[in-house]
Amino acid sequence: MGEKKCRGVFEGGGVKGIGLVGAVAGIEDNGYEFENVAGTSAGAIVASLIAVGYTAAEIKEEMMKINFANFSKSDFLARLGFVGIALKFATKNGVYKADYLEEWLEGLYAKKGKSRFRDLRIEDATSERYRYRFQAVASDLSDSSILVLPGDLKKFGIDPDSYRIAKAVRMSMSIPVYYEPFILTDADGRKHVVVDGGLLSNYPIWLLDDKRGKSRIPTIGFKFVSSEAVTGVDPLTVDHKKVHSMSGFTLALIRTALDAHDKHYVSVKGDYQRTIAISPHIVLGDKNETISTVQFDITDPEKEALYQNGYNAAKSFLSTWDFEEWQNNHQRD
Repeated sequence: MGEKKCRGVFEGGGVKGIGLVGAVAGIEDNGYEFENVAGTSAGAIVASLIAVGYTAAEIKEEMMKINFANFSKSDFLARLGFVGIALKFATKNGVYKADYLEEWLEGLYAKKGKSRFRDLRIEDATSERYRYRFQAVASDLSDSSILVLPGDLKKFGIDPDSYRIAKAVRMSMSIPVYYEPFILTDADGRKHVVVDGGLLSNYPIWLLDDKRGKSRIPTIGFKFVSSEAVTGVDPLTVDHKKVHSMSGFTLALIRTALDAHDKHYVSVKGDYQRTIAISPHIVLGDKNETISTVQFDITDPEKEALYQNGYNAAKSFLSTWDFEEWQNNHQRD
């Protein structure tokens, strides 16, 4: 590691998360070290592993070993077909459990001697915004609000220091309908239904901004964009989708919920200029495809291609990145 410091914010993207890891490798190879990290869903997974002490190479090794199909293990009801899935959703508000993912993460954190947020405290932090090395974003459906974890756990009468990192990540990656939501009980005994943070902020680059003026440490974003955007066109202007069928309409609703807030923020704050734009589109032989968020049957060659996309995106970004110039254009003293 070099002596250059940065903060990193990672977008959600399901199985595409290994593309984020490739971009982290590119940043590390340029001598950067992460001081604070944050993320949503798959971005929270990658950020948390960085925070507990994993390098990009180590994260890649773990992700290449894992069978992502285990993340969508079905129980008895879900194995009964359409009727079982309908019953599961009606009773649990989600088809699959996320127990395997949580256990997998617990094991990885334990290898680095970490498990709770007290292990990620930065005692000499300049503000509460940077008190914990890692933060995750989740969505509280019961209160229609964003949760920034672990800090917002105080609202529930829960000590952030004692909370398990894996449970916060579990909340952040609970894709609605797909996974059972996380139930969080507050100090008054009310149950809150918590799902994927992507519903309210899938790319929370605002989270690590220093509100007091120019920062001494850059915040760099890691985001998936359309293949057209990687050619140099602002990705916020080219991701148009036609909406015809009912299924297309439903997907458009979900996509808008995931992206609209963040697109507005990025366009206002100039955050595209500090974003590493990673394409989920890969070419393998005669296979030309875009990897989807829940493509749990992803193959090792596809993982490797996504990783390389991320690495190349980071190198391209760093070839033109000038933190001082960005500050002069987008931050005030």
